[in-house]
Amino acid sequence: MKKALIASTALVLTAGAAAADVTISGYGRTGIQYFENTDAQDAAGLNETQIISRLRMNLDASTSSEQGVDFGARFRLQWDQNSATRGNQGELNAGKLYVTSSGLTVEVGNVDTAFDSVNLLYGSELGSYDRDLVRRGAFFAYDSDRLAGQFVQADVDVDGDGDVDGDDLEELSTYNGIAATYAIEGLKARVSYIDPDQSGLTSDDEELGFSVDYTWNERLELAAAYVMDGGAIEDNDIFFIGARYAVMENARIGLNYLNASNDSAADVGDTITLYGDYTLADGLTNIEAYVANNNDDDNETDNAFGIGVNYDLGGARLGASLQRGNDERVTADMGVRFDF
Repeated sequence: MKKALIASTALVLTAGAAAADVTISGYGRTGIQYFENTDAQDAAGLNETQIISRLRMNLDASTSSEQGVDFGARFRLQWDQNSATRGNQGELNAGKLYVTSSGLTVEVGNVDTAFDSVNLLYGSELGSYDRDLVRRGAFFAYDSDRLAGQFVQADVDVDGDGDVDGDDLEELSTYNGIAATYAIEGLKARVSYIDPDQSGLTSDDEELGFSVDYTWNERLELAAAYVMDGGAIEDNDIFFIGARYAVMENARIGLNYLNASNDSAADVGDTITLYGDYTLADGLTNIEAYVANNNDDDNETDNAFGIGVNYDLGGARLGASLQRGNDERVTADMGVRFDF
């Protein structure tokens, strides 16, 4: 991803100090999305087709010590049209800090979790909106909302104003994550730990996740991940394994299995997803598709499927998709995305 320098990115703080880089990266996308209404939504007069846009800006700052250790931090500024939390204006999210040395990266704060970061988990996403209708269950991820994790209410006057109110609720949102990633050649291993309330004032469980990726000869990709108490939901343990193979230089096929059958309220059953993509001879048009089978008892149908296309504009892409989910409702989208 190309990064834009937002000022002078080399700042000499003191004599002999290393250069510090401050950059902005991200993407913008806009287009039309269609969601088939339920009977209740039809009765309420909800429009099935709307213009949906997003603007994401990652604000990164980094520096290197004289010993070759890299330190960095990230905030994200994001606006999502129709979002309950980011719909009217862009919101800064909770930040993260990290340190990198000899292939090992350790993050603290609003971290990229091991399970959400595993390769191939989202390999079946389609179109310029990069979305599908595959069931994956509940787990923590890097959070683009203003505050990561969950709000916590406690019967204490944190801000000292004499009342237990919304200000105390906000100040007690003590979500914290720790994650470590080790990369060497084609192997990448991750572990993450999320405590949604490190103040200890609630009984929320904590999430522990592991994942590993391996790429062989740039053609075969393998991935596996496991999360315990995903999303801090007791007994919500999820296992994932995936593989993708480039059968030709311009064609790939993948198979994912996700086991989210457990004794928690977040049980969504097991899902097997077959997916692939093919780039036409022009080198610009990529066709992608998936079919997924999920065995949750609440499904209207066990099978979900979709087909999509992307056209490379050179620095941007046009995309579209048509999909049907386990509720037998149809959704479609068409739009443009550009990265910077």
